[in-house]
Amino acid sequence: MSNMLEQKLREAVIGELKRQAANRPDLLRVHDAGELSIDGRIDLDALVMVIAGSVAGGP
Repeated sequence: MSNMLEQKLREAVIGELKRQAANRPDLLRVHDAGELSIDGRIDLDALVMVIAGSVAGGP
């Protein structure tokens, strides 16, 4: 995988997890301090959609 694709996927995953945490702070906490720490429930379907969109070149 190219570095550019890896970076795009990393940003998409972290962005989606942070979005979910902001929308449901009682169910999910995300800390990104060099290493990602996640505590709670993740909407896996939404995360997969973001990853698929990122790979396909979507927004």
